[in-house]
Amino acid sequence: MKSYICSLSVCFLLLGNTVSIQGQRQTRAPLFDAYITKYKALAIKQQKEYKIPASITLAQGLLESAAGNSRLARLANNHFGIKCKENWTGGTIRHDDDAKNECFRAYKTAEESYLDHSLFLAKRKYYVSLFDLDIYDYKAWAIGLQKCGYATDKSYGEKLIRIIETYQLYKYDKVSVPNNNAYTENDIYEIKISETEHKKTTRPAVTNWRRRIHKTNGIHFITAQENDSFDIIAYDTRMKLKVLLKYNETEKDRKLKEGDIVYLQPKKKYASKESKTHIVTSGESMYSISQLYGMRLKTLYKLNKLKTDFVPKRGDIIKVRK
Repeated sequence: MKSYICSLSVCFLLLGNTVSIQGQRQTRAPLFDAYITKYKALAIKQQKEYKIPASITLAQGLLESAAGNSRLARLANNHFGIKCKENWTGGTIRHDDDAKNECFRAYKTAEESYLDHSLFLAKRKYYVSLFDLDIYDYKAWAIGLQKCGYATDKSYGEKLIRIIETYQLYKYDKVSVPNNNAYTENDIYEIKISETEHKKTTRPAVTNWRRRIHKTNGIHFITAQENDSFDIIAYDTRMKLKVLLKYNETEKDRKLKEGDIVYLQPKKKYASKESKTHIVTSGESMYSISQLYGMRLKTLYKLNKLKTDFVPKRGDIIKVRK
């Protein structure tokens, strides 16, 4: 694939606004800002699930799709210029690229395109080396993509870095588990627990002795690590288990998955002022939605006039604030 799939005139217009000209102040393109606002949640979600920096995903989406204005993005929801390849069985669209009338993948939604981009990198041998890189080192990832052959443009890595730095996309690498832009980017600090302290207990062994603490809706939370439990988190954070369970409206035997939100303070009655409604995605429950927005589960049911046995379906609109 080429470094980006759009007409030269469109790309020049968009990228021209991100280039520093000697003696002039670097400016931002409104179309780029709009694209970032629209798709940043998808990019961060892919980082959580596939360990690809959100900044890299967003920068590639911006560059490959001309901020959503390329023919492939408009007609086929293809934001990353991914060609059909031999194992593709989904929808297709024909487009001139390195050769005329080449086969490109077509998707029903942009979300499918973002997911397929993650799978494309995670499951192909050409990109294995990328996942040995620091997830916060966007420069190494950008240059690595170029070296692995994602694009034929020899300045591809530099273009990604320029976009990331101009639009400060690196800040999205620090946000844990967004959905519908519920999270806010606040200062992140850590609880540091020494390995010696952990060995004094019978707690299961973990490989990371540090807990990053984030904030949403004015409430501090952490995200569960692999093989985590409320017992382990209570110990790490020096909290009483029954208090931790109360804050998260749950029981001790609830199983945690990597990335699950665990609050260290009581949840609020409603979501933050920035959030009004939530569009349900696959696999979500009323409990997971209440955790996402840092609001009480009881209030969530009451606000939507629902019974406690209600199971939301994908596409349902759930109120999170009056």
